[in-house]
Order: sequence, then C-alpha cells, then structure tokens
Amino acid sequence: MTSIRDDEGIRLSNGAETATTQFQIAGESARAKLRVRDYGDRVFALTTAGLALLVLGLIVLLTIILVHSSAPSIRQFGFGFLTSSDWDPVNDSYGALPFMYGTAVSSIIALAIAVPLSLGVALCMSELSPLWLARPIGFMVELLAAIPSVVYGLWAVFMLGPWLRDHIDPILSAVFGFLPLFKGPHVAVGMLTAAVVLAIMIMPYISSVCTDVFRAVPRHQREAALALGATKWEMVRTAVLPPSRSGIVGAVALGLGRALGETIAVAMVIGNSPVISASLFKPSATLASVIANEFAEATSDLYQSSLIELGLVLLAMAMVLNVLARLLVIKGTSSAARGGR
Repeated sequence: MTSIRDDEGIRLSNGAETATTQFQIAGESARAKLRVRDYGDRVFALTTAGLALLVLGLIVLLTIILVHSSAPSIRQFGFGFLTSSDWDPVNDSYGALPFMYGTAVSSIIALAIAVPLSLGVALCMSELSPLWLARPIGFMVELLAAIPSVVYGLWAVFMLGPWLRDHIDPILSAVFGFLPLFKGPHVAVGMLTAAVVLAIMIMPYISSVCTDVFRAVPRHQREAALALGATKWEMVRTAVLPPSRSGIVGAVALGLGRALGETIAVAMVIGNSPVISASLFKPSATLASVIANEFAEATSDLYQSSLIELGLVLLAMAMVLNVLARLLVIKGTSSAARGGR
C-alpha cells in the first residue's frame, strides 16, 4: 500500500510539474505574441506619423522654395507689392493687387452661384429622389469633376461666353444697370464668364460632399420630425440641415480652394487684364491665370521673381482661408454638441 501511494504521489508530482511547464510555455508564447503585436503597432504608428510629417514637410519645403525664389521681388517691392496696382514688365514694376482682386471676386461670385445649386442637388439626391434616379444623377454630377479644365475653357470660349454676352448680360444691365457691377460693354470674355465657369467646375465637389453629409444624418431624426407633423421641407430644415452645418462649411471650403487655384479655364475666358474694375463685364485676371500666361515670357530675373511671389501670395490666401474654414467647422461642431446636451 505504501508503494502504491508513493507511485501515485510521484505521478501527481510529475503531472503538476508537466502542467506547470505547459503553463510556462503557453505564457511565454503569449508574451512573445504580445511583443510581436506591440512591435507591429509601433511600426504602424511610426509609419503613419512619418507619412503625416512628410505631408507637412512638403508644405514647409514648398513655402521655403517660394520664399527663396521670390526674394528679389520681396526685397525690391516689400509690402508695397501687395498694395500696388502697377504691372509693367517693360519697366520692371510689379504689383499683385489687381490679381488678388480678380481671384477674390471670381471665387466669391462662383461660390454665390455654386453653393445654392450644390445644396439643391445634394438635397434632391439624398432626400427627395428615389434610389433609381439618385444614382444616375449622382454619377452625372461627379462626372463633371472628371472633365479636364481645358475642355471647360474651350466650351466657355466658344459657347458660354457668347451666350452670356448675347442673352444674360443685357438682362443684367437692364435690371441692375444702376449698380457699378453691371455697367460697361458686353464682351464674351470677362469676370462674369470666368465666375460662371468656376461655379460649374466647383459644383460637383460641393454637392458630392454635401450629399454624403446629409446621408450621414441618422434616419430616426427624419422620422421623428415627420411623426410630429412636419412637412418634407420642415423636416429638412429642422432635422437635416442643422446637424450638417459643419459638413456644409467643409464642402464650401473645398470648393473655394478649388476656385482659388483654377488656372487654365479661367485664363482662357477672364480676359487677362491687370486692371481693377468694378464691372463684372470687363476683363480681369487672377493670380493663377497671370502666372500661367506670363511665366514662359518672363525674361528678367525680377519679372520671374514677381510671378513666383504671386504664387506665394496664392498659397498664403489658400492657407488662410482653409484655417478659417477649419475654425468654422470646429465652432459648428462644438455648438452642435452643446445643443445636443
């Protein structure tokens, strides 16, 4: 009996040691797997952080190159470059104010035309149209973004510009002719034509983003508004538009950035005149269009440096407007969060 008990004790002891060894092996294997996962997480985190810093570095590098290349113009004209209306390559006298004016006015008019149209298209696709109709409409709207800029320019030169000159400009002059904006001769190329082209070009970007923003609104908010007796428009106004405010601001900022940087189509129809005019019918110029038109013929170093400084001004305008748009989005998001509480 004693021998049997000793044998059982030995087997139990050996079994306990084996189980302990297995637990130790399993624990070491689990720790090894955790170390591998931690290593993978660290590599992933460092990779994504490096890519983000790379984008930031590209922006900083681009700014440094523009500042360095435009240094002769900055030294020659200083802050007066931004306030001067003189653009005379023959006498090497340059000022950016007419092009800043043209860029700002054309972009603002384009937004005034494109934003209501884009919101209407987005609401139609997300709230009103059935799925079988919303899909082809969405495809056609997004297809507008794939059309090359030069095609828009050619279409505007041969069709849009003459049509505006012969049909729209006379109506605007007859109705709003007492305003300086709608005075002057009717020509096919000018500020109004460029603004309409820009509106058509930025509309797909704004409408696509707004459509996704509207569709992201929870369905129960729509159903609650309709259950309380709201009409379709009242439901949209109270349950869809308020929570989508920050997304709409972001979409408008995206369209504005597209309008500020558009070059070829605008250069083909704006007239490229370095003059500030209150009339929308007269030719003008933008920062991007004058760079595209005159960089190849910039013979002097100061001329080339001034054109590069125009690019620096355009970059600064785009960055400032994007920062302002981001602040509006943050403000709108925080206001919506406080309203939700």
